[in-house]
Amino acid sequence: MPGAASAGAASLPARHVESLDEQWHFLREDVPAAGGADFDDSAWTLVALPHTWNAEDGERGGAYYRGPGWYRRELQLPPSRTPLERYLQFDGAALVADVWVNGHHVGRHEGGYGAFRLDVGAWLHPGRNVIAVRVDNAPSSQVAPLGGDFTVFGGLYRGVRLIGVAAAHIDLLDDGGPGVYVTADDVTNDRARLTIQARLTNSGHVPRALQLRWTLRDAQDTLVQRSLTRVRADPASTRPIEQALSVPSPHLWQGVEDPYLYHLSVEVLDGAAVVDRVTVPVGIRQFSIDPQRGLLLNGRPYAVHGVNLFHSGRPGRGLAVSDAQVDEDFRILSELGVTGLRLVHFQHPQRAYDDADRLGFVLWTEIPLNSAMDDSDAFRANLVQQLRELVKQNYNHPAVFVWGLGNEVYKSNPASHDLLAQLHRTAKALDPHRLTSYAHCCAADDDPLTRQTDVIAFNRYYGWYDGEVTDIGPWADRVHAAQPSRAIGVSEYGAGASVLQQQDPPMRPVPASHWHPEQYQALFHEAYWRQLRDRPWLWATFVWVGFDLPSAGRDEGDRRGFNDKGLATYDRRTRKDAWYWYQANWSSVPMVHLAGRRAAPGSGTRVDVKVYANVANVTLQVDGTTLGTHPATDHIAAWQGLELPPGVHRLTATGDGGVTDSIEWTVQAAAADR
Repeated sequence: MPGAASAGAASLPARHVESLDEQWHFLREDVPAAGGADFDDSAWTLVALPHTWNAEDGERGGAYYRGPGWYRRELQLPPSRTPLERYLQFDGAALVADVWVNGHHVGRHEGGYGAFRLDVGAWLHPGRNVIAVRVDNAPSSQVAPLGGDFTVFGGLYRGVRLIGVAAAHIDLLDDGGPGVYVTADDVTNDRARLTIQARLTNSGHVPRALQLRWTLRDAQDTLVQRSLTRVRADPASTRPIEQALSVPSPHLWQGVEDPYLYHLSVEVLDGAAVVDRVTVPVGIRQFSIDPQRGLLLNGRPYAVHGVNLFHSGRPGRGLAVSDAQVDEDFRILSELGVTGLRLVHFQHPQRAYDDADRLGFVLWTEIPLNSAMDDSDAFRANLVQQLRELVKQNYNHPAVFVWGLGNEVYKSNPASHDLLAQLHRTAKALDPHRLTSYAHCCAADDDPLTRQTDVIAFNRYYGWYDGEVTDIGPWADRVHAAQPSRAIGVSEYGAGASVLQQQDPPMRPVPASHWHPEQYQALFHEAYWRQLRDRPWLWATFVWVGFDLPSAGRDEGDRRGFNDKGLATYDRRTRKDAWYWYQANWSSVPMVHLAGRRAAPGSGTRVDVKVYANVANVTLQVDGTTLGTHPATDHIAAWQGLELPPGVHRLTATGDGGVTDSIEWTVQAAAADR
């Protein structure tokens, strides 16, 4: 996280960050008196953060608790020889949070997915302090999201920290952002210019003569550039300070091929003492989106092999996950071979953006304008606030290339058009260097909703909700021909699948039914991907979705309350056959995968075998007997009509270079033979 603790002279404090994730007392009901310093919470449940009160009912389907809950904890502060400014940082509180310190209401935040900070120094004192937080995930017409095909988990589902800084420090009240913002421009192979803005705060009562020290280091921590700026800081003020640094022969951030990162530190010096330091990542790159060539990264076409990621949820935890679980998701996605992610449908934890920077995934990240809107000033103001938080908190991540302004707004009318236009203007004012997009679904392909952002993408589910799987390519051609100067992408496509439901060959499922055979999802994605990959002018395509996810309103497939379109299961334990189809197409690491491993052949003796592979040739063995080598044509090697007698059989597929996969199938005897 930008702004980690730094060392400084003993005479003045440096930034100090203390985790407050332990020892919270929790109650899932409304107790108006619980904000008081002397309220007795001894009978409440003791919990640690991250925490959600919907860990159980949010994964059962149907109605789940949406209302208030309370958290309280004590905080012991030692006497301090030097004064410190103190801020509480909440990384995520869904959806609305009110905070009390020692019985004083110190702030309110509306929005469940961005971080926020509160200045609490006036209310803290040495010794015992009490922090109380009322969080409420009840639906509200003023706070986004108003709709969406997902469960809204309530609670303090990300961490809480106490930050202590000197009176002279980098601003901590800039919409939760780091207070330091870096833009790389004029990028060539010979040189790049970094334009840096640091927001300097002096909360003291007297002016200060300060210095800002700007230090850029490369990935090996070698000094690249350093500069010093003298600044007069007026009392009780915050002002932006700008600095330019030139980087000779820059090492570019080149996506998954070479995700090279510098880091920039901005230090506040009071005399010889470093009283504050903020460090942010710097990835030097340039990008654009061309209607004919797609996404260009550093002047070259960059194929976005994309997946939608709906947070890193886990069974029994909902969205209250650890950094290690976020890392696990990104490791799985890296093994899949993705080059880009759409982070839906709201701001994700900072760990996700850090991991994307490190692995080279390009990101579309968006605000929670989802399906429904309210044409009120309060709702518009809330969306603008959440957009400001999204942009500022993620401005320095080189992985981010698109700000998403909405998803599937069902009503296309002057109010929704104007809302998207307002959000576009806000995003461009905050960050003129990145592009805006909208995920469109429910009106004409040239509806005014599609004209409010820099680029557009479409959610299209031909072959699942409507149409046929073969429709996606001709549809894309029609839109491209009708709007040749418009950059278009596919923001969602997918089909449901249960690993417990097998049928080969599969019938086309009814989406709302309780029968979603895994084989149909695999065939769906085989057909879709072949059409999408052959249209490189699509600037990005994103599978819906990486992992199954809780959606309380659904009752389909093998489990109520879940969207089962994931390429892997919600618990991350099982990767569906479709996952391996994309790995065969996207990954350069040699692999073979025997499809249908959970589909034991029915009665009879003739079976078909299909292998996904990214090597040229695959050899099949059954019970140790080699049945021949077949080419992996378009990433599939197939054997049809193999004669297998009843009993247990071991199948082994071996690809070029020795990569293997094995399964066991039990062939049932025909009814007449039993």
